Parts: sequence; C-alpha cells; structure tokens
Amino acid sequence: MLSKPPARASIRDVAARAGVSRQTVSRVLNDLPGMSEETAARVRAVIAELDYRPNRAARTLATSRHRTIGLITTAPREFGPASIALAIERAAREYDYALASVSAASDGEEEIAEALDELVRWGVDGIVVIAPQAASWPLIQERLGTMPSLTLQWSGGPANTAAIDQRVGAVAATRHLIGLGHRRILHLAGPEGWAEVDQRIAGYREALAQADLEPLAPVRGDWTADSGYEVGLRILPGRDFTAVFASNDQMAIGLLHAAREAGVEVPLELSVVGFDDIPEARHAAPPLTTVRQGFTALGDTAMRRLIAVVERRPVPDGEVPDQTTFVVRESTAPPQP
Repeated sequence: MLSKPPARASIRDVAARAGVSRQTVSRVLNDLPGMSEETAARVRAVIAELDYRPNRAARTLATSRHRTIGLITTAPREFGPASIALAIERAAREYDYALASVSAASDGEEEIAEALDELVRWGVDGIVVIAPQAASWPLIQERLGTMPSLTLQWSGGPANTAAIDQRVGAVAATRHLIGLGHRRILHLAGPEGWAEVDQRIAGYREALAQADLEPLAPVRGDWTADSGYEVGLRILPGRDFTAVFASNDQMAIGLLHAAREAGVEVPLELSVVGFDDIPEARHAAPPLTTVRQGFTALGDTAMRRLIAVVERRPVPDGEVPDQTTFVVRESTAPPQP
C-alpha cells in the first residue's frame, strides 16, 4: 500500500508560525515594500523552516501574471551568450519565476519575429533578449512593443539594458601587455556587427592611447579556434608585433596552435591574451592569460530589473558588480630584448 505523501506547507501555515497575516507573507514573497525588515526576516525564516513553495497557479490567478520570463538569444552557440542564458535561468529560479527559452536561427528578421511571437503566445510576463548583433536591435524593440523587456547588450543598445562593459576588460588585457613592456600589440578582433567586438576594439585602442602607443590595424576572425589558427598561419611568419590580444579564448587557442606550428615560442617570442576564460583556457598550451566575465552577477542584475518592471516596482540600478576579472596564466611574459 502506497503511503500518503506528507502535506506541503501552505501560506496559512507560514502566516500562523510567523504571527502575521497571509497578506504580509504574500508581500514578502513578492518583495514588496511597506513592512519592517524584522518582520520580513521572520517571515523568510519561517518560509525556509517549513520549506514553503508558493502555488504557482494560485499566484497566477491572484496577480494576473504567469510568473514566467521569456528568453530569446540570437547567438546560442557562442560562449558568452550561452553563459549569460545559463545565468538568467539560475536567477529566474532564485526569484521563483519559470523560464521559457527560444533561439533564433540567425539575426535575420524572419527568425527573430518568429521567436518573439512564440514567446508572446506562451503568455510570458516579460522577455530578456540576448542579441549581441547590433543590426537586430531595432527589429527586436519594434516587435516587443509595450511588453516588459530587458536587452542584454554590452553597451550602446536600447535604454532598458543590463550590461558588462567589454571596454573595461579590453583595457585591462592591453594594459597587462603594456606593463610587461610590449610596444607592438596586435588585436585579433571578432566579426563585424557585434557590440562586444566594437567595445573590445575600443578598449584596446584606449589603453594604447593612454600609453602613447600606436594601435595596429585589427585582424578579424569569426570567434572560432579555426579562424584564430588560420589568421595565425598568415600573420606570424612576417610579424612586426610581440603580443596579441584576442577578442575571445577560442581564437587565442587557435593562434597558440599556429604559433607552435610556425616555431614561435609562447610566451618567450610572443605573448597572447584571450577573453572570456572558457573552461579550456586553463588547459591551453601554455595556459591562457585571459579576462573572466561576471555572468552570474549579470544574470542576477538583469532578472532583478526585469521583474521589478513586471511587478510595477521601482527598477533598481543596472550596474553589474564585479564585471570582469583579469586572470594571469603562462601565455604572457616580457618581450625578449
């Protein structure tokens, strides 16, 4: 005979144990103002003690909200957008929202329109957009209309954004190389049309200008290790530079491969810095110096801002704490005299 599962705690149980009304418990659950921090802390402690989990269907009926956030990304395979999507998913669970996620096959008008329309049909309360290609922004904003939304651009996108300043990380990477004594530093940039690419180029140039050094014309890859390898085979034999700042780790790792084949020793003859700190970066040969991004903090900031809009509360500041961390490994060293 099957045993009866234990009864789940109800909002009434929480209210009774905490000595407050059900309305007060509801206000705590929805992070609404108007009560003392002592009362809110007592209610949260009882919620944790009883392992209370709100009935999502009941909350939908009470608030006319589905407690579901939509997520659309136009670059689901790239490390940055994929990492941000994972951070958004985790943050949504922390704030007791479900996440409905769709991907656009490209940044084309038809694909984006279909993805956005699908989320709207699901009845989501708001939408987070990860669209690093600048060309897609006007279309996305037009299709969203008055739907509560937040766009995760690195900067320069629509006003309602949460962002990691890519320029800051690029400045740190370039300054590291300058500090080691490099004066001829090349930037291996990503493809045209991406907001983060433009920001990283800007940071590279800013750091060089501050050191009164001339930037070199960037060479471009397509984010893949293959493109970094192919660019490396082309530029390394006649190089007039002693260091490379690559716009992502995959291209940097491809460049390291090309350097080995070309007989260029890293870091004694060439220093290389990447960006993102992908899991493979620490296992490159040699382990890659790089810039780590605060994707978890970005996801939390984005969800707090969007949920505040959905729940018609004051929207908190969009500044993301601890945006980037510079990670020094073994792929950089002072240039040979």
